[in-house]
Amino acid sequence: MTSPLLEMIDINKTFSGVKALKTASFDVKEGEVHALLGANGAGKSTLMKILSGAYVQDSGDIILHSEKRDYQSPKEAKGHGIHCVYQEVDTAIVPGLSVAENIVLDQFSQKGSFFMTKKSLKIEALEALRRIGAEAIPLGHPASQLSLAEKQLVLIARSLLQQAKVLILDEPTAPLSSSETEKLFRVIEDLKKERVGIIFISHRLPEVFQLSDRITVMRDGETVGTYGTHETTSQKIIEAMLGGTYREEFQKGRLPIGETLYEVRGLEDGQKVKDIHLSVKAGEVVGVVGLVGAGKTELAKALFGDSQVESGDHFLKGKKLRIQSPRDAIQNGLALVPEERRKEGLFIHESVQHNLSFPSLRKVSNWLWINKGKERELAREKIRSLGIKAAHEGILANFLSGGNQQKVSIGKWLSDEASVFLFDEPTKGVDVGAKKEIFSLIQSLAEKEKGILYFSCEIQEILSISDRILIMYDGRIVKEMTKEEATQELILFYASGGIQTNEGQHTRLTV
Repeated sequence: MTSPLLEMIDINKTFSGVKALKTASFDVKEGEVHALLGANGAGKSTLMKILSGAYVQDSGDIILHSEKRDYQSPKEAKGHGIHCVYQEVDTAIVPGLSVAENIVLDQFSQKGSFFMTKKSLKIEALEALRRIGAEAIPLGHPASQLSLAEKQLVLIARSLLQQAKVLILDEPTAPLSSSETEKLFRVIEDLKKERVGIIFISHRLPEVFQLSDRITVMRDGETVGTYGTHETTSQKIIEAMLGGTYREEFQKGRLPIGETLYEVRGLEDGQKVKDIHLSVKAGEVVGVVGLVGAGKTELAKALFGDSQVESGDHFLKGKKLRIQSPRDAIQNGLALVPEERRKEGLFIHESVQHNLSFPSLRKVSNWLWINKGKERELAREKIRSLGIKAAHEGILANFLSGGNQQKVSIGKWLSDEASVFLFDEPTKGVDVGAKKEIFSLIQSLAEKEKGILYFSCEIQEILSISDRILIMYDGRIVKEMTKEEATQELILFYASGGIQTNEGQHTRLTV
């Protein structure tokens, strides 16, 4: 690995008067995994969107194989072997097409595609899935029926089919289980042997140090340093990302916990949610933890009335509720911050102002019209209080970083009358700084005697933020622990199907 396969030199980009990139530079060599890190809003996504042709830089050069390139579209970038698998998988998946059709989608724009048969396309799609150990995904299934993890694998398979020279992986492991992540890492190692240059964007530092050869850190639109992975430490990388020191662990402060605020008995949906009994008290954070596929997201949606259930009773302050839809849930004081924030938590092509005010329209309107002045004032106050980095309240949510989008997704509920907050993987794809801010926000909600259900597969997060922990496996809550009882090892044991015998011994569940 000597001269770079690809170089980006002094790249500048401005949106609505805000400098997103300031003479940013980056390179990747053949057969190298080069990690690109930075806090949310640092400019990583903008830089990679320029490389992949989604944006055009204001100035600066892109050099591939020692030749200057100017990409005006993703199609042009792909034509030169540059492919990107974005973090938000639903923006790239066509839900009405089959798995096979999604994998070979880019083939249709190539010469000779008219003569390709369905059989040949399926053969190619299956081979691409085999390369990443995902051949169990049915080729004929509609993509809309896939899980997030399966959609991610389909997109990676699509890129591999195109003989990529440079592969950009934006938070590729975020929706994957540990076994799926291991498969992906094996694929990446194979691609390195084939001399593919891989740009790896992740907030999971253990993965970065396991997989990458070099690490480049961005901050405030600039590249602040490039480091040999085995010549640096995670603490130094975090300090470079944040511009100072950072203590990784967040511990929720000890707060008075009140009486039972919200309770659910016997909740079932006939599929992924099985005989759920849970409660949360005023000022309490209850962590709901499980591995990918355990049913956490399905449970969160069932609690919020966003999926059909066969049975189950809800109680708020002892009063039985009727929750058959999200409208019912909102009217009864429940708020959901969903896992797929771009698809379900935001109006991504609407302004930050509209997103922040939408659940509170009655406060800024009468029966005839919205008071724009009140709406603007409400949005500005939330932007200030949450530390949302936005050029102005009128900017589209689509232009915010992932962490700032999440703040908007949370912030829209804060002026309403919610008593119980459901957070589904709220820190997925956000950096350590934004994660700390989200934890602080949850702490402030607990201080206001709200009840919080925090759904996550990140065990360390659950241990940090929770007062009480519920462990899910195969759609059921299989174990409840206090914060003092819980350890990372015990949580993983129960979350992966472990059982406790009558004698108190821990035994692995066999299936």
